Amino acid sequence: MALAAQGFTRGDRTGKVTWARMAPMIRKLNLLQIDSVNVLVRSHYLPLYSRLGAYPHATLDERSFNTRKRALFECWAHEASLLPLELHPLMRWRMARARAGDGTYVQMNRFGREERRYLREVLDFVTHNGPSVAAQVPGGGKAEGGWWGWSRGKLALETLFDQGLLTTAARSGFERLYDIPERVIPQDILALPAPSEADAIRKLMDLSGAALGVATGTDLRDYFRLPVAAARTALAELVEDGRLTPVSVEGWQQQAYLHADAIRARKAGGTALLSPFDPVVWERSRAERLFSFHYRIEIYTPAEKRKFGYYVLPFLHRDRIVGRVCLKADRKAGVLRANASHHEAHAEPAETAAALAQELRLMARWLALPGVEAGSQGNLAGALKAAL
Repeated sequence: MALAAQGFTRGDRTGKVTWARMAPMIRKLNLLQIDSVNVLVRSHYLPLYSRLGAYPHATLDERSFNTRKRALFECWAHEASLLPLELHPLMRWRMARARAGDGTYVQMNRFGREERRYLREVLDFVTHNGPSVAAQVPGGGKAEGGWWGWSRGKLALETLFDQGLLTTAARSGFERLYDIPERVIPQDILALPAPSEADAIRKLMDLSGAALGVATGTDLRDYFRLPVAAARTALAELVEDGRLTPVSVEGWQQQAYLHADAIRARKAGGTALLSPFDPVVWERSRAERLFSFHYRIEIYTPAEKRKFGYYVLPFLHRDRIVGRVCLKADRKAGVLRANASHHEAHAEPAETAAALAQELRLMARWLALPGVEAGSQGNLAGALKAAL
């Protein structure tokens, strides 16, 4: 149920993928989480690839940042994310909270209180000058050693972004270009009425349930990173309305809930590499409950202490996570490198390696890398080398 709800229904991933197939999948997931690491490919590109197969990166870029074809907008949801435009009204409560000093991050809340005059100056600058990066705004300055190394100008832009007074017009490389919503979000979307905070959170919890299929209350709240008390109230109301049904799941200690639209699939899954920020695994305790898969990202772990590698993608095969592989797109050499590969204890190494080799070749073609090479680290390395 969980995999089917996430779009893993064993569909063909070798055919042509157009926006006509991408758009419904994004609506099923509700959002694509953004992350800055680019050792393989930016994270927000991966969930659609994992479910649909190779698609043109430019198609997603166009629908995210092209004014005439925009179908997505960027905001804080499950961290920074791209969401379908129709969800914009459901996120305005969060922007309103930020303007009231109760936003996503304490640092931005404090900056918003202490630097109101400067925020107004930065907002006026962007309003009059159009899409801007941090270095262009008054007092933008250089990156400092403080919060995330942000400059004063960058912190101002991010605070205004959190408050919904600015949004992402485009990205230059990975750097945000900020602009006022009136020049970015279509007017028919901005004209939609904003529901009350309680109604918006209830709808977001409902969308989370549809995206997860079966989930705990914590899973449901985490999907859009909703406030605890409001999410608890919304959960009770959705149970009363029949949108969520309390159920027990063998091996789960917490109460689970089945969504009314959950797909009762006989089979689900597929063969795919998953982003570290894919909804199937981003809540690590849920990945353990579903797949007995213990997963932690080791990007910030010193190299000598890493167990599995720097940028490690879980490997889904059929309806189990059977392994993980540390990947790097060596663009200069034209090679997709599997620096380390591991199989789970329950997985058969030769079968896992054969499936992973095929998936690595598919990913390499998608990334326009002519070659695939496997390193020698990990308990699957030998079998993967042989399969390749």
